[in-house]
Amino acid sequence: MGSPPNAVFVGWDIRNNYMATAQITPDNDTILAEVFIAAPPDRVFEAIADPKQLTQWWGQKGTFRVLETASDLRVGGKWSYEGIGPSGTPFHMEGEYVEVDRPRLLVQTRRADWVGDFETIVRWELEPRDVHGLHTSGTHKVGTGTLVKVRHSGFASHADKIKDHHIGWSASLEWLQAYIEIGETVDSRS
Repeated sequence: MGSPPNAVFVGWDIRNNYMATAQITPDNDTILAEVFIAAPPDRVFEAIADPKQLTQWWGQKGTFRVLETASDLRVGGKWSYEGIGPSGTPFHMEGEYVEVDRPRLLVQTRRADWVGDFETIVRWELEPRDVHGLHTSGTHKVGTGTLVKVRHSGFASHADKIKDHHIGWSASLEWLQAYIEIGETVDSRS
């Protein structure tokens, strides 16, 4: 099976051979990204929505790092991130929660100061998957994993910005997977 157009593969999971994928739709409006994480949807939702956990997994030294977050996790609630980008440049992202259906769905608007004055929509869908062979040792060989699907839309009028976000989603899902599966943080990541 060939790679989807514009796909980036990262996040190799040695146990299960699952990798994060991301692709840009032909109209240059949307990024579709996904990864399988060996943990139940509630655990994955918690890592995405809990501001304290987000600062642990989102970012990489020398690239981007979230330092402070604020979140009112409810429909109509606001969220924001303050962080440092390449060369120590500060950044700010903010938005509003549009849909919250724990542990299945999280939809939020997003504005990022380094992108420009336009708003995008990020839709996280978390689908439980029963998996045989999820655990590599012991008698418990069946578990529940999560297929994480991200749809980041709203780039049609700003096609020049979608490529950076495409790369960013591949890395972000890799970071999320490593944080949940093996406890890797921004500080412990090489």
